[in-house]
Amino acid sequence: MSYPEEILKKYWGYDSFRPLQRDIINSVLSGNDTLALLPTGGGKSLCYQVPAMLLDGICIVVSPLISLMQDQVTRLEGLGVPAACIHSGMHYLMVRQTLANAVDGDYKMLYVSPERLQTRVFREYLEEMHVTMVAVDEAHCVSQWGHDFRPAYLQINSVRELFPRAVMLALTATATTDVRADIQLQLKMKRVNVFRNSFARDNIFYEVVRSEHKTADLLDRVKQECTIIYCRSRKLTELTAQDLIREGIPAEAYHAGLARKERDSAQAGWMTNKSPIMVATTAFGMGIDKPDVRMVMHNDAPENLESYFQEVGRGGRDGKPSAAVCLYNSGDIKRLRESTDIQFPPIDYLRQVYQSVAEYLQVPVSAQPDKYFPFDLTVFCHRFKLVPLNVLHALKLLEKEGLWTLTDAVYSPPVIQFIADRDTLDSLHQVNPRLGYVVTGLLRMYSGVFHSPVPIRETAIGIQLTMKNQEVAQALEQLAAMRILEYSRPKDGPQLFFHHYRVPSEHLTINARRIAALRKRHQERTDAMIAFLDNDTVCRENLLLRYFGERPPYACGHCDICRKNRRVHVDTAGQKAFISTTIARHGSISRRQLIQMFPPDQKESLIQLLRTMIDEGAVVMDGDTVQLPGR
Repeated sequence: MSYPEEILKKYWGYDSFRPLQRDIINSVLSGNDTLALLPTGGGKSLCYQVPAMLLDGICIVVSPLISLMQDQVTRLEGLGVPAACIHSGMHYLMVRQTLANAVDGDYKMLYVSPERLQTRVFREYLEEMHVTMVAVDEAHCVSQWGHDFRPAYLQINSVRELFPRAVMLALTATATTDVRADIQLQLKMKRVNVFRNSFARDNIFYEVVRSEHKTADLLDRVKQECTIIYCRSRKLTELTAQDLIREGIPAEAYHAGLARKERDSAQAGWMTNKSPIMVATTAFGMGIDKPDVRMVMHNDAPENLESYFQEVGRGGRDGKPSAAVCLYNSGDIKRLRESTDIQFPPIDYLRQVYQSVAEYLQVPVSAQPDKYFPFDLTVFCHRFKLVPLNVLHALKLLEKEGLWTLTDAVYSPPVIQFIADRDTLDSLHQVNPRLGYVVTGLLRMYSGVFHSPVPIRETAIGIQLTMKNQEVAQALEQLAAMRILEYSRPKDGPQLFFHHYRVPSEHLTINARRIAALRKRHQERTDAMIAFLDNDTVCRENLLLRYFGERPPYACGHCDICRKNRRVHVDTAGQKAFISTTIARHGSISRRQLIQMFPPDQKESLIQLLRTMIDEGAVVMDGDTVQLPGR
């Protein structure tokens, strides 16, 4: 039998494990249920991937994001590790073929989105698999007290019931004491070994800045080095990227509303440091292994400390210093304080949204569950004259009730499988020579297309057959209508996956007591986030560690509060004189250039001094340019 280090070296090329990884792997290989809490970038995936290669049978990996599953499988396949994934965006023929392969023992790991666990097709094949391990990624989603609870995660126990001897490994980067206890309870873990790495990150330099001029403060801090800037809205993401580009800083914008090619291009430019600044919505970064991120900046206050800690943890994975800068203002505080009412609307409003979704997707009463539908939030809100932000939170709350799952934009390639026999295909050449020509080309290009569903590239088919892409798509649709083949059209957009039999909205069961409890927990997390932002006396890292159940022995020494507490006296009069002399010599100067003339540890005091000089009339601001009055 191979040792974990041998597997690590053979497939991943590493000589040794990171702290706690070997202990976690030993626990799993010894047959113990295991809960592992490792900070973002702590190497959670290897904790199940390595033992999966050593154990007999297959490891079921439950993961919440389709894009994350696809990235993991692609990476594993590139390393020579047999793996596959099942998610709601796949054609059912491809799902069946993948499950059949899993039964035959073709994979060591099968990634599954949680909503698939209770589908009839999955259960049919699951019972025939040899499951020796269940790995639960982002395990905080199991707990209803967590910041990202997903009801479908509660179905994981059903796998354990079928395979009581399979070992359970739960992994998360963010879990409070209550959430950790709830994870073990909900997963019915037994003989549990709990491994915790400290949430302290010595190389993360926390800074929180109250800013009424976010664009200027952002430009003051951003350098041409690997950076992620998080924004709450898609529009602000694009506007911020444009601001950076105008300043000569290469930047990319990334959000789910962009076409797949645009997202792929933006990510590729950032991964290669061609465009070192990535401006993105908060989903960006999960599963992306980029160690050299030197700054993670929040252009808007995060929703809660769990999200904040997970996002800033994407910086400095190489162990080198990384800045975590959060800009906030009174508008952010107001938004956070109003968030509880917005995210937990009245029950009548939830019923209204449910009814509107059913009408929009044309789902009749008593319709079968486990179906997915393309879902465009903007079009939906316009059609039913609803406010997008309120609708989004209602959709998420109904998701927590187990009614459906919303996914971000995920690309699924077109898939075909021939279902007609050879005689029918031969006669097609006489009846319709053009379609017969297409069939012959498909058979030559894609082997095995009679036996299993095969992903295709319509562009490649068009080149091979000298046809336009639109002509290829039309031909495939005709062949599908004639029952010559099964054709799953390409999909690239958000999807809504129904889990339940459709009921009249007035008969919809909604757990009001549970929603009230979730509302209370949300308010507690919001209050903690606001306290973290407004804090100006207690070490930032200490606040985070206490929130996650640690008792730090001393202050970190490198957050903005610690730096302020040990700051030496600054010669304000000398700074004023230098500023006036410099402006007089240049005539005018950009605020950014002026700040860069001072030591980095004087930046905050200098920004405040400039504001004071503006209030006193000693200098004036014209856009981002500083000049003396009367110029």
